[in-house]
Amino acid sequence: MINKLLTQLKKLRHKLNQHIKKLSNPRYLQRNKTFNFLLSVTIGVIVTTLGITTDWATTGTRTLTHNTIGSENLRIQNNTEIPTLTHKISSINNTIGSERLWGQNNTEIPTLTHKISPISNSIGSENLRVQNNTETPALNYKTSWIGNTIGSGNLRVQNNIEAMYVAPDGTVYTNSHWDEAAMEAGIYKDGKVIAALGDTHGWSRGGGKAVTANSKYVYIAMTQGSRGDTKEDYPPEGTTWYSVRRYDLSGKPAPFPNGRGWDKSMLITSTKSEVTGLATVGSELYVSDFAASRIRVYDTETMKELRSFTVANPGAITIDPQKNLWIIQSKNGSKPAKILHYSQSGKQLPQQIADIVEPTAIAINHQGKLLVAENGPRQQMLTYDIKDRPVQVSSFGSKGGIYAGVPGEVRDLKLYGLTGVGTDASGNIYINSNGFNKSGTDLRKFSPSGKLMWRSLGLIFVDNADADPKTDGVDLFTKQEHYLMDYSKAAGKQWIYKAYTLNAFKYPQDPRLHTSPDGTFVRRIQGKPFLFLTDMYNSFLQIYRFNPATDGKVAIPAGMFVGTNGADKPFITGNWPPHQPEQGEWIWRDRNGNGKFEKNEYDRSKDYPHLGGWWVDSKGDVWKALRTEDGIRHYPLQGIDPKGNPIYSYSSMEKQTTPKIFNDLRRIEYFPETDSMFLSGFTVDRPAFGDDAGVAGSEIARFDNWSKGNRTPKWRIVIPYDSTGKREVSTAAISVAGDYVFAVTVKTAEVYVYNAKTGAQVQQLKPGPEVGSESGWIDIPYGIRAFRRSNGEHLVFVEENWKGKVIMYRLAG
Repeated sequence: MINKLLTQLKKLRHKLNQHIKKLSNPRYLQRNKTFNFLLSVTIGVIVTTLGITTDWATTGTRTLTHNTIGSENLRIQNNTEIPTLTHKISSINNTIGSERLWGQNNTEIPTLTHKISPISNSIGSENLRVQNNTETPALNYKTSWIGNTIGSGNLRVQNNIEAMYVAPDGTVYTNSHWDEAAMEAGIYKDGKVIAALGDTHGWSRGGGKAVTANSKYVYIAMTQGSRGDTKEDYPPEGTTWYSVRRYDLSGKPAPFPNGRGWDKSMLITSTKSEVTGLATVGSELYVSDFAASRIRVYDTETMKELRSFTVANPGAITIDPQKNLWIIQSKNGSKPAKILHYSQSGKQLPQQIADIVEPTAIAINHQGKLLVAENGPRQQMLTYDIKDRPVQVSSFGSKGGIYAGVPGEVRDLKLYGLTGVGTDASGNIYINSNGFNKSGTDLRKFSPSGKLMWRSLGLIFVDNADADPKTDGVDLFTKQEHYLMDYSKAAGKQWIYKAYTLNAFKYPQDPRLHTSPDGTFVRRIQGKPFLFLTDMYNSFLQIYRFNPATDGKVAIPAGMFVGTNGADKPFITGNWPPHQPEQGEWIWRDRNGNGKFEKNEYDRSKDYPHLGGWWVDSKGDVWKALRTEDGIRHYPLQGIDPKGNPIYSYSSMEKQTTPKIFNDLRRIEYFPETDSMFLSGFTVDRPAFGDDAGVAGSEIARFDNWSKGNRTPKWRIVIPYDSTGKREVSTAAISVAGDYVFAVTVKTAEVYVYNAKTGAQVQQLKPGPEVGSESGWIDIPYGIRAFRRSNGEHLVFVEENWKGKVIMYRLAG
């Protein structure tokens, strides 16, 4: 092995020497000294790169290796936790002697970090230092997470559960339209995820809203779209198959004669609308074909259609002890929902249930009673005796659900957004709450007496967290959830799900029910707590207030900013919000405190349509970056009105000039305590390649004495950015807190840490083993949020929607 390695080194030395002769000017190259240095580096590279692989969709943490070479104390980092900022495609240079070595991050060649400082790049005429070296010892950090019961591995709690079936032995089978990590359909047992149904994701396919099982197979509703011209069995262009797919009980597709799809396990039931209900009895499978208003009956083995019968707007199905069907008839316009009773042959029986508001799921318990998930204001599971005329005999869960008692406060028996109910042969009760507007999975098992036995949470999807400054990070908020933290506990065990902050019944116009926010700012303004939310496209800024006396833990809609639609039409399409201006941009303030958008509550204006980012400073002032010259907008807080809403207006808005170094401003963070402005974007020296609107730019710059008009940066740092059009390296988001500036990359989810005073890079963070050393891409402009605690510890929250959580790094103070 050693002889083979030496032979390879001799060959490499020869090739390296040839390259040096071609690329180097002898006047500036001390051949022997530099060559020996390069050779030492190369040896370290060969030794440390064995076994390194790269996956652009995820990133892994490797072992930190330090090697001292000669007197330069050069650290060789094998995809370590502190690689340098150098990226081949972003033209960042490390100067060693008189040569320039290109460092490639996330390749099979590890990056190099050295202490020959400072590194200087000339930018315009200012000759400011662009610092991408490590000037200080690396910071100690640990990885943790919030929002998902399971923090790592392929099996974790899925994003949403939209349908659920409970087998007699307590196995729970689930289905949903989409899960980012391809777990649309899961199998749960004893509070653990034991399997996922395979091949539900990608290739134009997804899950659905119905699932059932018998002693041999699992059946799920699914969709299959076209894939163009392929040799395998896919729908023609412009057609979607709405199908039932069959699996064995381990989660593997179970093909059948004349089955469709690439593996012959799909039964096409419609090309017009999805399957909305599934149930089995004996050798028959019952399928709700919503578009055709029919129940179709198939043989569970051959999957051949046996018969069908008419049911208007059929939904979920369950089978009673007499082998008759109970079917949810969905609401249709002004006609309310009902639960209907049919024989196996399709004859409608006289019994029905009409005293319900929004039934979303049904099941038969071990005693033969009918369970109904009532997703209306009651937020309960209702139990009906169905031996004769159906009579409600009991209810389960607190009446009013999550809004009972202290509204929003999480308790064992407080349900919210019910999507699944069921029982096992022992009478244990299983209920899934999905929240409203698909907030996330909350799957619970109760004993027959109502005691909570286990709970599986998957609360995060395209979201990030922020800390309440008043409680020193003990209280964390995401767009809909409130967590209570105990930092003395082990990773992943530090968070408690404290409250659900959305009230869909009291505030039906809450923007969170009509949009998809994903970035949270928590602010204390005049001592009062507020939430500010924006979205993946920076298209709005939503404002929420709290009033514990009237609304408990619920965040009350208080205001909203939107940008200018360049097409001279309303910024938000559809029927929400009512009364919005027909063009331009607007600020809404809930003047009467009822949480509704009313005609006299809009302030109107018109501006440049392309937004770069939002910021809310510690005083409550709002800042907006536009991607143009004179693109900074400052909305000073004008006070808090009698209803508790912060006041902003276009008449008090200040237009401020974008510093000349930027030609495309993307992010803005201002700190009034130090009068310091941090901006990121693309610069004149490092312009954008194309128009990737979701990234943070190519540089971050700090400006002191901002309010006094200073526009000369204290420092500038180059961050990973795309200069090839392939977007393999780009920075998604930045955050400034305490002593550091943090930046996170899109595809590798690596966090670069810079000294806020000098701009020098001091660390690079990667997901640790606590989260499986992996992360998905960063999809949102505020995919990183940092907070400095009073003990000097920095908390860094990073979006991780791939496996449904928020990653939390803890940097020791």
